[in-house]
Amino acid sequence: LSALSHTLVPQPVTPDLLVSPSSQDGDLGSEGPEDRGNWTGRLDFLLSCIGYCVGLGNVWRFPYRAYTNGGGAFLVPYFIMLAICGIPIFFMELSLGQFSSLGPLAVWKISPLFKGVGMGTILIVSLVAIYYNMIIAYVLFYLFASLTSDLPWQHCGNWWNTDLCLDHHVIKAGNSTLPVNISNTVSPSEEYWSRYVLHIQGSSGIGDPGRIRWNLCLCLLLSWTIVYLCILKGVKSSGKVVYFTATFPYLILVMLLIRGVTLDGAWKGIQFYLTPQFDHLLSSKVWIEAALQIFYSLGVGFGGLLTFASYNTFHQNIYRDTFIVTLGNAITSILAGFAIFSVLGYMSQELGVPVNQVAKAGPGLAFVVYPQAMTMLPLSPFWSFLFFFMLLTLGLDSQFAFMETIVTAVTDEFPYYLRPKKASFSAVICIALFLMGLILTTEGGMYWLVLLDDYSAGFGLMVVVITTCLVVTRVYGMKRFCRDIHMMLGFKPGPYFRACWMVLSPATMMALLVYNIIKYQPSEYGNYRFPTWAEVLGILMGVLSCLMIPMGMVVAVLQEEGTLWERVQQASRPAMDWGPSLEENRTGVYVASLAGSQSPKPLMVHMRKYGGITSYENTAIEVDREMEEEDEEESM
Repeated sequence: LSALSHTLVPQPVTPDLLVSPSSQDGDLGSEGPEDRGNWTGRLDFLLSCIGYCVGLGNVWRFPYRAYTNGGGAFLVPYFIMLAICGIPIFFMELSLGQFSSLGPLAVWKISPLFKGVGMGTILIVSLVAIYYNMIIAYVLFYLFASLTSDLPWQHCGNWWNTDLCLDHHVIKAGNSTLPVNISNTVSPSEEYWSRYVLHIQGSSGIGDPGRIRWNLCLCLLLSWTIVYLCILKGVKSSGKVVYFTATFPYLILVMLLIRGVTLDGAWKGIQFYLTPQFDHLLSSKVWIEAALQIFYSLGVGFGGLLTFASYNTFHQNIYRDTFIVTLGNAITSILAGFAIFSVLGYMSQELGVPVNQVAKAGPGLAFVVYPQAMTMLPLSPFWSFLFFFMLLTLGLDSQFAFMETIVTAVTDEFPYYLRPKKASFSAVICIALFLMGLILTTEGGMYWLVLLDDYSAGFGLMVVVITTCLVVTRVYGMKRFCRDIHMMLGFKPGPYFRACWMVLSPATMMALLVYNIIKYQPSEYGNYRFPTWAEVLGILMGVLSCLMIPMGMVVAVLQEEGTLWERVQQASRPAMDWGPSLEENRTGVYVASLAGSQSPKPLMVHMRKYGGITSYENTAIEVDREMEEEDEEESM
């Protein structure tokens, strides 16, 4: 027994105790990512990324964007923009997160001068998380409403319907005798959405929110509760939930697709969706729309990818994962288009109107058009339940990512105080964001949701991504960044990635930013135009995330010493403890720069301590040799 206790006593805890809480910068390295947590399974990371990227936008934005921008021809700019903007920036974000094992704030040890970029990211993600969960609340509302034998938006004649309401069953019955004029009528599903679910007639505009809709408020509370329970233990719990939420939507999508394609008139919708109009490719708008779709669909710039990658092991093959996720995301969008447009084709045949009169994007598609189409099918409550369950699972894993990003970012800044209390801290953030989202549950809440949707992640997000790209390639240095990736993956990124990072991606995003500013249009919802003060509030939301960057610069410069230029130079260099978080991964230039590590030790000693030469340590020797050669060139 004494021998057993003797072997159990020496715990590797003492070195951690030697590091005092005052050495704030060094604590991350010494605590090590085992405290931070890692993914528990091989597929956790991949499925989390797929779940995060494949969201509501794939179903309600992509099909509509494709059909309005040249049908099948839209796939040409879509895939070109995926190659120029999507894949390279996706890979850059994953590399930054995995290399440093830090969240979107602490990762700016790479160049402390630009820490404001991380603050801007957190602000954007927080605003998006507020309204994204409200959309999930609407989905829950419809999910519960589908649990009946007769869908509540099937017929007119309810208390919320007006005289303009026209039931499609009536149209069908009267089709042979009277040509019905649909233009001045409203479908029952549209009145159900606007007059019953939103009760928007109780508000005169954004300045008059009206009363809280308690049923929506409870749905919002439920959606925040679900999100909290799933991120309770960080990536250990959310990494398991995504096995369901990332895969199940595909099963439902295939079911909806098979059901859609077997309906009468389905080919009409699909023809509409895919007929290529190549003349559209000459318009700049189509290319911009393709880039925007890629940008928002992959979720670059929100910090979610960086956060997820930071929980990986150091040598995880993120190069392969990048292609799996980005191409999988694109294929899902195209598939969703078939599922949506086959049903729209059937619907247009039933109503006797052209497809373009029934096609809509955004909430209008999910909560008005598709539910109306469901009422025309046999077993309509079943199909309606399936559709909304798919939207729920699509939305939830994107919301997990937003929350994980905020929690990780802040706990990585204060690991001593917050990491042990991560569950309580997550609860505080969920409650705060729920309270901020209460205005979205009022009768005029939809106006606020549109405002948040239009401005929270508009130009602010693009500025964040452009800055990140420029800092990594210009300030930190392309050579250094490629060397880091070499150290991590065993090979350097090829000329395609380097060309995109240096020139193509930032240039494309600059063009996007300029286009967005030039083509700026005030927000509107239906026929309602937003007042000037609401526009200003929206623009301030976007500008505030950009202002974080200069504010962060001022703070970083004030913390340094010397003349202004010296301070700027010092603040733009990587922090002393920048690099891999585990000491066995710190080779070459990163050896022994961790707090609490021994005096600088040569690579061979380092390898003797951590075992024989592996392929990665071969890489480390190569990296060291390259660095020596570079130093010699510079000295000459």
